[in-house]
Amino acid sequence: MSDTLTAFEQHLTAASQQDDQTSLAESWLLGLDTETTGVTPGKDAIVSACLILRNPALGFEGDMVAEWIINPHRSISSGASKVNGFTNEYLSEHGDEPMQAIGQIGRLIAQAQAKRIPLLAYNAPFDIQMLNGDITRWCEGELQPFETDSMLVVDPLVIDRAVSKRRGRRSLSYTCEYYGVVPRGNFHNAAADTIAAVDLVKPMTTLYPQVAHLTLGELMDWQRKAHADWCESYQRWAQARGNRRRMMNASWL
Repeated sequence: MSDTLTAFEQHLTAASQQDDQTSLAESWLLGLDTETTGVTPGKDAIVSACLILRNPALGFEGDMVAEWIINPHRSISSGASKVNGFTNEYLSEHGDEPMQAIGQIGRLIAQAQAKRIPLLAYNAPFDIQMLNGDITRWCEGELQPFETDSMLVVDPLVIDRAVSKRRGRRSLSYTCEYYGVVPRGNFHNAAADTIAAVDLVKPMTTLYPQVAHLTLGELMDWQRKAHADWCESYQRWAQARGNRRRMMNASWL
C-alpha cells in the first residue's frame, strides 16, 4: 500500500463517527468520481478514480486525496478517450491492476459508510453502477457490490434540481459556475471533478437552509422524492411539447 493510501486510511479511521442527527452542513464527506471506457455499467470499466475525504471543519485545505489509474483490460471507446484523454496504450503501461485498485476503492467506501460518512458523487448512480460492475468483475469473493438501497449518498445534481429554479444545462461545470465554485484543475479529470462536486455542498447549504438542515437520517428519502418530483416535472414539460418518447427513470438509488 502506498504512503498516500495509508495516510488516507488513517485519516478515515480517525474521522468522527456520525449518526442520523448529523446535518449535511456539518457532515464529513467522501467524494468519488470516475473516468471510464464508456457509459455502460457491467460492459465498460473504470480507468481512473479519485476519492476525496473532506473534514467540514477544515474544508479544502484539510482534504485527503487518493487517486488511481487503472488498466481496464478492455478497449476505451474513442468518445471516452476524447473526453478524458486516456488511451489504451497509456492505460496498459501505467494502469494498476483492477483487482487491487477496485478492491482498495471499495473497501475505503465501505469503511466510510460504516462511519455514516456519505459518499458524494455528481450524478451518483453512474459512478456507483460503474463501481459495482467492476467489483462484480474483478473482486468476486473479496468484496460485495454495494446495495444502493442501504447506502448513504449525496448527489449534488439531485439537490440542485430540487432547490434551484435556474434554466439551462446542469453539467458539473455549469453547476459549479452557477454556485461560484472555481475548479481546482480541468474538468473530466477525476480529482478535479471530485473536488468540485464536494465544493458544491458549501454554497448549497449556505444558500438553501432546507439543504443545510437535512440530517443524514432524512437525506436519502429526501433525495429520492426530489428525483421523482423532477422526473414528473420533466415528463410534463416534454409532453407539453409533443415529446412522448423521452420517458425519465423515476428511480434514483
